[in-house]
Amino acid sequence: MKKLLTVVWCCCSAVAFAQKKGMVSVIKDPMIDSLIAKRIELSTKAAVSPAVSTGKPGTAIVSQMGYRVQVFYGSDRREVFNEQSKFNSSFPEYNTYITYKQPNYYLRVGDFRTRLEAQRFLNELKPIFPTLFIFREKINAPNLEPQQ
Repeated sequence: MKKLLTVVWCCCSAVAFAQKKGMVSVIKDPMIDSLIAKRIELSTKAAVSPAVSTGKPGTAIVSQMGYRVQVFYGSDRREVFNEQSKFNSSFPEYNTYITYKQPNYYLRVGDFRTRLEAQRFLNELKPIFPTLFIFREKINAPNLEPQQ
């Protein structure tokens, strides 16, 4: 009898304390939706960090490991931008990237998938730029669509 009474009491107490269906209200700041929309907008455009400037904005960026050729480095900002414009006038089809790592600015060019491509380009640049180096770093994937 005690066991039966215990089982009945447990069932009644479970029903008495059971959760009831209710309504959930979400309270959030309206700025969250605008921040999400802004984030989506920025992710569809080319994201350029403040430390890096590219020669061709507006292209979608997909990062992968590859190679770039360092054309110039120095501590004078104007000098680096002059070298960038000199390079862009000679080779407008290649992207240029200026990175600042204290105390120097670095001008690196190209988005090469293989070291061989970078080496060929380095050999082409040797007569124009005296100090050239190849660096392995994250690159923007080149456009693979056939040009018409």
